[in-house]
Amino acid sequence: MMNILNRGKHADNSVDFQEFMVMPIGAPTFAQALPYGAETFHALKSILSKKGYATAVGDEGGFAPNLKSNEEACEVVVEAIQAAGCEPGRDVAIALDPAAGSFFDKGVYSLSKSGGGTKTSAGMTALYGEWIARLPIVSIEDGLAEGDCQGSAEHTRALGDRVQIVGDDLYVTNTKCISRGLAERSTNAVRIKLNQIGTVTETMDAISLCQKAGGS
Repeated sequence: MMNILNRGKHADNSVDFQEFMVMPIGAPTFAQALPYGAETFHALKSILSKKGYATAVGDEGGFAPNLKSNEEACEVVVEAIQAAGCEPGRDVAIALDPAAGSFFDKGVYSLSKSGGGTKTSAGMTALYGEWIARLPIVSIEDGLAEGDCQGSAEHTRALGDRVQIVGDDLYVTNTKCISRGLAERSTNAVRIKLNQIGTVTETMDAISLCQKAGGS
């Protein structure tokens, strides 16, 4: 998975979601996967430049142009996949990390940067469902806020048979949080980070818990 496009920090940026990544799902080996990602990254730079967007790389390693909308971010990534000589959805797919907790307040999601108004948990899930139907999206990380436990379970029930639903902020590599997520079926995947929990032992405990639950 490679981060190639980030939400910009400028006031005129109209992207609410934090990261847009690519996954070389059609590559049978790492040696083939790496050029898929690298060539898509370089193709995206050329496309952004032709459209008049800035091509400076942000803190997370991806480009951070002032795009017009969340949808345009996905569209330029698809265009880059095609320009790299790959087939969207077969060779390379899109993975989203909206980091929805960053635009969640008082029980609603505010898509203020893109002009998308406010949405409930169900409204966000419906939006992702529409995107999955027409875009090569295979993974959504933190699609809802970490405090939206009931919404997360419903989100996974609605979308989990079509895409990977990843919990990062929801779990923070903490076994107590992961255990709750397993009981509530909040996601169908977990992101493990040593720097979140602080020790190798706790990280290994988190990995072991996920493996016992049937993960790889």
